[in-house]
Amino acid sequence: MSKSLDHTNATLHDQRASRRIADVATHIFLSVLAFIWVLPIIWIVAASFNKNTAPYSATFFPTEYTVNNYVALFTERDVLDFPRMFANTFIIAVFTCIISVFFVLIVSFSLSRMRFRFRKIYMNMALILGMFPGIMAVVAIYFILKALGLTNGAVTNIALIIVYSAGSGMGFYIMKGYMDTIPKSLDEAAYLDGCTRWQVFRLIILPISKPMIVYQAIIGFLTPWLDFVLAKAIARTQDNYTVALGLWKMLEKEYIHDWFARFAAGAVCVSIPIVILFIVMQRYYQESMAGSVKG
Repeated sequence: MSKSLDHTNATLHDQRASRRIADVATHIFLSVLAFIWVLPIIWIVAASFNKNTAPYSATFFPTEYTVNNYVALFTERDVLDFPRMFANTFIIAVFTCIISVFFVLIVSFSLSRMRFRFRKIYMNMALILGMFPGIMAVVAIYFILKALGLTNGAVTNIALIIVYSAGSGMGFYIMKGYMDTIPKSLDEAAYLDGCTRWQVFRLIILPISKPMIVYQAIIGFLTPWLDFVLAKAIARTQDNYTVALGLWKMLEKEYIHDWFARFAAGAVCVSIPIVILFIVMQRYYQESMAGSVKG
């Protein structure tokens, strides 16, 4: 009896020891990955304060620091007008976010709650078209916008908003899948109480779909904020440049020696709205998830 107890205790001790070793190895591995992930961020932030504006230096981190890169980025606007580029991108991103969320919501609600002819054909076509990269349509989109006179002047921002928003309704699958999980008995009870379809959509579907609305808002904002290809094809002058084009311009050979530190500062400034968006949206996402579970 005592031998069996000793054997059991030894087995438990070995299991605890192996579990501790596995936990230590896992934490070491995750710490290494975290260091690799954070190191470029630390470097770009440090480079944004580098007194040396050239792209090459003898040390990995700067030896002298200054805030002049940020000051010059927003005050010296004769060569590259970064504040204007930042404002252009922010306006485009905000309007695209609002329009894309609305498009995705109405398309998803229609396909989830309504039955009509060609419904399955439309969903299959959207799925097939979604398999092709959007870059394939850049040339066609540019010539269509050029024929409409939307590639010159201030209307270029409107053209970018149209391009980013127009195809957003095709990305309905995630939102529709979420709406499919909402019991249709809620809709039927609302209809019996005299609610219209719009009231069902506004008072029942939207509150429960808040987690997906937050997700779609983040996607709708980040798409124009980070895009380079479409902006490069449509925006032809610096007055209509977005931040992606501005940062790319700073790395050209005639600018890079004087603008590399400002490029790093611009990269940090570009990341700030993204960080704020994720922090704010995460709070609403958690609250909406808790509300949907209670409902």
